[in-house]
Amino acid sequence: MKEKVEHIVNWIKDYADKNHKTSLVVGVSGGIDSSVVSTLCAKTGLRTIPIVMTIKNKDMLALEHAWWLEENYENVSRRIINLEKIFHEFENASRYLGADSEHAFANSRSRLRMMMLYQVATSNNGLVVGTGNKVEDFGVGFYTKYGDGGVDISPIADCMKSDVYKMANYLNILEDIQDAPPTDGLWDDGRTDEDQIGMTYDDLEKCMRQDDMGTIVTIKKDLKKLETYKKIRKQNMHKMEPIPVCNMEKFR
Repeated sequence: MKEKVEHIVNWIKDYADKNHKTSLVVGVSGGIDSSVVSTLCAKTGLRTIPIVMTIKNKDMLALEHAWWLEENYENVSRRIINLEKIFHEFENASRYLGADSEHAFANSRSRLRMMMLYQVATSNNGLVVGTGNKVEDFGVGFYTKYGDGGVDISPIADCMKSDVYKMANYLNILEDIQDAPPTDGLWDDGRTDEDQIGMTYDDLEKCMRQDDMGTIVTIKKDLKKLETYKKIRKQNMHKMEPIPVCNMEKFR
């Protein structure tokens, strides 16, 4: 685990140095992924700016992690901002237009956070650092397009969720964060990732490995889970593939 952590930390620092960037900006939600990524960023020695952005819900775990980072790393300067008023205006305008989908509002919260991250990053010669893991980003596409999917680099996007938990333990991330059920914090009712996806990350990871290896599943309950995984993946493939471009070659 030490070698894995050092590999990622060095990768982040090398990329920033190569592109002449001097700071790293991370949205901190209180979840395991953002806690691990923000800590990895802090370990680079580069100026690290973890930002806690509240919209209706105030996540105490996010605040606690931001404080913990600042106490343990001299290069960390946390930021806490309430975006509720801004989002409220957006919400009112959307309802006026009849665009009042709750799912769309959840995605818009994520996109508003992305805008703030880039505002801070651009103002501080920085990079927006993504927090998605491999299961989310390349398994089922469980992220918001141009929201938390809008980043400059993705340090843990080739790490399974189980790998992230192991790193969290190695990095001494707060136990309350390690024990908390994963959630994107975008819904008023506080629903978890499992509530939204309908499967645990353990099951998703197992299905992803089976799908990659072409394993024949004979246990009926596992087959059902694999079918559910493939269905979710198919619905979200548009996020994981390049933006389609109409080819005009025949007119040239």
